[in-house]
Amino acid sequence: MDERELLLLGLLMVQSQHGYQINEFIERNLDHIVAMKKPTAYALLERLSQAGYVAARSEQDGKRPPRTVYQITPTGSQMFLTLLRENLARAERMTFAGDVGVLFLDHLPREEVLALLGQRFEAIEAALVVHEQTPPHEHGLGVTLALEHVLLLERAERDWLASVIERLQTEDGLAPGRLEAGTAKTPTPAGEDAHATSGVGETPALQASDGAAIFDEQQGGSIGSTRAQALARALPKPQQQEGQG
Repeated sequence: MDERELLLLGLLMVQSQHGYQINEFIERNLDHIVAMKKPTAYALLERLSQAGYVAARSEQDGKRPPRTVYQITPTGSQMFLTLLRENLARAERMTFAGDVGVLFLDHLPREEVLALLGQRFEAIEAALVVHEQTPPHEHGLGVTLALEHVLLLERAERDWLASVIERLQTEDGLAPGRLEAGTAKTPTPAGEDAHATSGVGETPALQASDGAAIFDEQQGGSIGSTRAQALARALPKPQQQEGQG
């Protein structure tokens, strides 16, 4: 068993629920903490039911189709506590799918690598905006702590990515923390008129004064940090191919 079974058993520790309720709660409140699609949740609930950790019964409300309601059993409650203790004590081995691409970035032109990493940077920033607006959970410290953990990891990923982009710029002969001559251009797609794309992909200089600390603990690690904002402005933007947009 893994954290997904722990999650389902934990939700059923609160109250009996049907599958739709469980999936809706996970999708609306926990999608940034755990990734679990609906078919997976139903399959795991069936497995827990067959193992005797969950009891399943059918209910029908009026003329609506019958639905399965899941309730944790005494054996399931004991298994939940066992999984909870194991999960809290286990040190995770962290791996990042995006690092596989980093391994082979030398196979692409540097300008394209910077543009692609810029896309990743902006996606992380967008996720941070959403997650930082999530209010604290009203009925338990655990949910709030889990969200804070996600935010901390996302900020660390953003800050690491900012340092990678600066390092790649430096190794290309740019001054640390500054785009050469105040511009960085993405490759012009084949067949496009260079004059028609004049100015596209040009970005403002990243000033040395923008090298302030990215993460200010006293301010809660706000994404409005000077260096991160400057990098977001200075990153080269990938151009659209002909026929797109």
